[in-house]
Amino acid sequence: MGRKYFGTDGVRGKVGEAPITPEFVMHLGYAAGQVLVADRGSLPPNQHPTVLIGKDTRISGYMLEAAMEAGFTAAGVNVLMTGPMPTPAVAYLTRALRLQAGVVISASHNPFEDNGIKFFSASGQKLPDSVEKAIEARLDHPIVTVEARQLGRARRIEDAAARYIEFCKSTFPNQLDLRGMRIVVDCANGATYHIAPHVLHELGAEVIAIGNEPNGFNINDECGATHTQTLSDAVRAQRADIGIALDGDGDRLMMADGEGRIYDGDKLVYVIARHRIQTGQMKGGVVGTLMTNLGAEHALGRIHVPFERARVGDRYVLERLHANGWTLGGETSGHILCLDKHTTGDGIVSALQVLSALRETGETLAAFTADLQTYPQIMINVPVKRGFRIDAVPAIGAAVAEAEAALKGSGRVVLRASGTEPLIRVMVEGRDADQVRQAAETIAGVVRTAAAAG
Repeated sequence: MGRKYFGTDGVRGKVGEAPITPEFVMHLGYAAGQVLVADRGSLPPNQHPTVLIGKDTRISGYMLEAAMEAGFTAAGVNVLMTGPMPTPAVAYLTRALRLQAGVVISASHNPFEDNGIKFFSASGQKLPDSVEKAIEARLDHPIVTVEARQLGRARRIEDAAARYIEFCKSTFPNQLDLRGMRIVVDCANGATYHIAPHVLHELGAEVIAIGNEPNGFNINDECGATHTQTLSDAVRAQRADIGIALDGDGDRLMMADGEGRIYDGDKLVYVIARHRIQTGQMKGGVVGTLMTNLGAEHALGRIHVPFERARVGDRYVLERLHANGWTLGGETSGHILCLDKHTTGDGIVSALQVLSALRETGETLAAFTADLQTYPQIMINVPVKRGFRIDAVPAIGAAVAEAEAALKGSGRVVLRASGTEPLIRVMVEGRDADQVRQAAETIAGVVRTAAAAG
């Protein structure tokens, strides 16, 4: 059975439209609770499984949190709620508190009209496909509330933010600090608004926080890791040494140097890898994705770091890291995995790994990445109806073949369906910027025409 509701990053969609309705989310909580009750592990017979529920700052989070809580407790599962909390914080707290699962109500980098549900296992990792399939199978059955004596309880935990702040700080070398650094941090009006500034300040930095006034509607709105011009402008205006941009749920990272130049996930992974080579801490190679810039692959090769591409999505990067026994991977979009520090991608923790490299060596981001020359890369997102299939349109395949022939082996063409939005992403990269742009626009045009006809 394939996954019907779970995409590459949980269940996601527009609020009020299936599947992001209170009715479905309650049913999802109940189904997930049934799976947890059925697989109690080492729990004593009279002890309820317990899950942690965190959320970002979207207005819809209140409604969906209540629905999820009702579903879990109806299945006989206890619930701990954190309020607004970054996705990686939920992963950490689930593991640290020895809970059976963690749930995040978030649509990550999407606008406030969207929301989603993603789960973490007891080990703080995303659920394996087999568990997601087991949950989906139970969605076919109606909710049958357990008897009153077996109902779960729900309560809020008050120290979640403080626990996570201390965890983040623990991933920064004890012998280093950030004294003397002026840092702008853009929290995307999301779940890190009350976390990231404190982490940096407590490590000694002078912190200028922006995007730290969420109102339920402004998450990711012209700010954060998906709108880096805001960070770039703020760094220059504040004469800061460095800038950090996170996304709405805190698992993406972009950075800026003192000149306002932006460093994406490819460059930041390279900084971490190069520093770990210098300090003898590099374990194996790096996993990127189909979207990782060819220049990053070549630069890693020059410092003798093996490189492998996974499908797009941090869950697939994680799979390949585990398979290879490696610890470092990431995506151009800013999902960075440092498995020696955390079980999942974490924007704050990743930023601290970059900052530790800069502090320990005294180098700038520009100096650290001087050997990484990225190829021109164009990405065009084409809106389509859900279920649109690229391989069902011969004209798209023909356009791709023509572009690849023109590139003559000096570039790449990647077409893929987004795992979180109804989009086809058209990516072309190569040595000639004009050729790359023309090829991308041509292919996107063919996809747009096919989507309109379908």
